[in-house]
Amino acid sequence: MTDSPSSGGSHDPTVDLLVVGGGPAGAATAYWAATHGLDVVIVERKTFPRDKTCGDGLTPRAVHQLEVMGLGPTLEQYHRFEGLRAIAHGRTLEMAWPDHSTYPSYGYVVRRCDLDAFVADHAVTAGATLLQGTEALRPVDPPNGAITGAIGGAIVLDRASGIERTIRSRHVVVADGANSRFGRELGTVRDRAYPMGMAIRGYFESPLHDDPWIESSLDVRDREGSAMPGYGWIFPVGNGTINVGIGLLSTFRDYKEINTSQLFEEFARTLPEHWQIDPTRPIAPPTGGRLPMAGSVGPKAGPNWLVVGDAAGSVNPFNGEGIDYAYETGRMAAGLIAEASARGDNAVLARYPDLLNEEYGLYFKVARLFSRVIGNPTLIRELTRVGMRSQPLMEWALRIMANLMRDEDRGAAESAYTAIAGIVRLVPDRMVDA
Repeated sequence: MTDSPSSGGSHDPTVDLLVVGGGPAGAATAYWAATHGLDVVIVERKTFPRDKTCGDGLTPRAVHQLEVMGLGPTLEQYHRFEGLRAIAHGRTLEMAWPDHSTYPSYGYVVRRCDLDAFVADHAVTAGATLLQGTEALRPVDPPNGAITGAIGGAIVLDRASGIERTIRSRHVVVADGANSRFGRELGTVRDRAYPMGMAIRGYFESPLHDDPWIESSLDVRDREGSAMPGYGWIFPVGNGTINVGIGLLSTFRDYKEINTSQLFEEFARTLPEHWQIDPTRPIAPPTGGRLPMAGSVGPKAGPNWLVVGDAAGSVNPFNGEGIDYAYETGRMAAGLIAEASARGDNAVLARYPDLLNEEYGLYFKVARLFSRVIGNPTLIRELTRVGMRSQPLMEWALRIMANLMRDEDRGAAESAYTAIAGIVRLVPDRMVDA
C-alpha cells in the first residue's frame, strides 16, 4: 500500500477523482475508476489494517462483487459458509443459500481489518494512489469558479505530521462511512423518518469457529424477557473465534432507552451451548455503532460529486447488510464518473439518484415498511413463531431479506415479494415512514 506522505507542497496536480474513504465503497469506487483509466487518489483517515464494527459476513451479493473484481482467490483463504441457521422459540432451521444465476451459493466471513486492507490494495494494484492516515477535512472551491455546488477537491490533513494540504480533483466520491463528515460538509443529511440501525459486536473463542453455517437468533429479548425488534448473530470466523453481535431497529418505541452493552452481555450469556463460549471473556471490549438505512441520506449527487455506500445510507433494513451495497454503489459511481470524464460533461452524474432508485428504491421501500411492522414486539414474536414452523416459508424469507430474488425462474418467494411490492408501490412515502 501507499503510505501517507510525510510532507508535500501546498497543492498537488489535479487528479481525475478523489475518493474520500478507503472502506468497501471507497475502495470499490477507486478500483473500478482506475480500471477505466482515471487518475484516482483515495484518502483514508486511518491506517490499515484497521478494525470496524461489523458482523464480518459476506453474503452472496458481496462475494459476487469481490469475485468480479478478481478477488475470488483471495477470498478462498478465509472461512466459507454455506447458509444460515435460524434459531427462535426453541426451533432450529438450517437453510442453504438459494440458487441464483448471478450470485454464488456461498458466503465468507472475513474480518474487516483484513477485508478492507486487501480490497484497498487491489485498487492500488489497478492504478489508484492510497494515502493512509490522511483525513479529508473539507471541500475546496473549484479553481475556475465552476457551477455552484461543484468542488475542486479537498483540504486534507496528514495525521502523522499535522500538515494540511490541498488535493485538487475534477470529481469527488464521498465514501467515509455512516457518520460521513465530508458528506455533511457538502450538505448531506439523513431523513430521520427513515429507520436507523444500531449494532454492537464482539469476538469470543469457540471450538466451532469453522462451522459451515452462520447463525441468527430471531428471538432477541432484553433482561426482562421482552421481545426486541432485531436479531442476534453468531458468525464463525475460522481463526479460533466467532463474531457475536446484535442489531436493532429504531422503529422500536423505546429504541433510545436501550443499553446496548447490557443487551450484548445478555445475548452472549444466553448463546446456545454448542458454541461453548465463556460469555464473561470476550477477546476485546465489544464495539457498536449506528447505521443510516434504506438510502436515507441525501443529496447523493452534486455537480461533480457523488455519495456512495454507508455515507449514502445504502444499508438493507431487512438485515442490516451494507457491504454488498457499498461495492455496488461504488461500481455504479465509478462508471458514471468515467463516462462524465470521457464526454467532458458532468451532467451525466445527475443520473446517479435515478439509477439508485431503479436498483433499490422499491426494495428499500418494502424494507422500510417491514421495519415499521416489526417495531411492534408482540407482532414480531408471532411472525417469527409462525415462520419457524415452516422451512419453505423461512427459505422464501431468506431469499427476500438477502435480496437474492431471481428475475428468471420465479418461485414462491419472488411471487410473494412481487405481490407485496405492488401494494407498497402505491403507498405514499409519508405513510410508510409515519
